Amino acid sequence: MKKLKTLSQLQKIVGSERNKEKTIVLANGCFDLIHTGHIRYLREAKKRGDILVVALNSDSSVRKLKGKGRPILPEWERAEILAAFSDVDYLLIFDEPNVEKILLALKVDVHAKGSDYTKKSVPERETVLGYGGKISIAGGPKIRSTSEVIPRILLKMKKQSKAAVRVAHG
Repeated sequence: MKKLKTLSQLQKIVGSERNKEKTIVLANGCFDLIHTGHIRYLREAKKRGDILVVALNSDSSVRKLKGKGRPILPEWERAEILAAFSDVDYLLIFDEPNVEKILLALKVDVHAKGSDYTKKSVPERETVLGYGGKISIAGGPKIRSTSEVIPRILLKMKKQSKAAVRVAHG
């Protein structure tokens, strides 16, 4: 996966791109089951600059954030899916509870967060503003979350199972 990099590799890449006067954007998330909200977030984040780096929560950090049974897809599969998006230039998998360490290492120009945040509620707000970066809310109104999609999938599966049992027992 060419787009997946380590933090030290990204520091060199970001430095080189910055020398070319490119605007670097960082987006982050779990991206457990890709839905339209994710697509809109990444598309809008890319519009904020020239290079989009996506920090992907590792399996262990997703479990800490979302609880037992998550993630649905392992980090390597989630990374491969994100790498297939043309809007995503680089990927990084991280274990920390937030992207503060990544922001301090890369000092991106724009930290893009999804519309479930406001500019004032972004956890890393002070870090970004402290080095002179900007906060941007991307993706439009929050329409989906994986935490909402999973129960819908389970309910549909339960209904299908009940229907199959009724047919089998006719």
